[in-house]
Amino acid sequence: MPADRRRSVLRALWTGSLRPRRRKVRRAHEFGVTSVDWHHPQWLAAGLLVLLLSSADAFLTLTLMHLGANEANPAMVTLVAEGGIGFVLWKFGLTSVGVTVLILLARARAFGWLPVGMLLYGVMVLYIGLVGYELWLLERLSILSI
Repeated sequence: MPADRRRSVLRALWTGSLRPRRRKVRRAHEFGVTSVDWHHPQWLAAGLLVLLLSSADAFLTLTLMHLGANEANPAMVTLVAEGGIGFVLWKFGLTSVGVTVLILLARARAFGWLPVGMLLYGVMVLYIGLVGYELWLLERLSILSI
């Protein structure tokens, strides 16, 4: 009897990545995580951009803190105060998990009407605004310190 191909998770992920079988949902009501095994490349691009912007945000936050700014997020104040590595690890870890979940659920509907993929784009736009704001703050603090 041949081995069950579903028992090896790594082999299933590898095979599904190279030869995806379900590119579209089969039934109109299917919007679950397992309804497809292929995701649009623009979601990968948006997810990678969010992770890059999150890294830029962490770097700019630590730079601004070094120049005398205060952390606005109360959950991150202690991590930033203890040193940068814990802050960066937590920030990148939480962002990575969030982006992964948003990509896996991109075809699902939040609140019954909003495609979750749009939430990923919303997070990307918010991060663009945040990094832009931090760059503006960095410029203002640099001018004030001269």
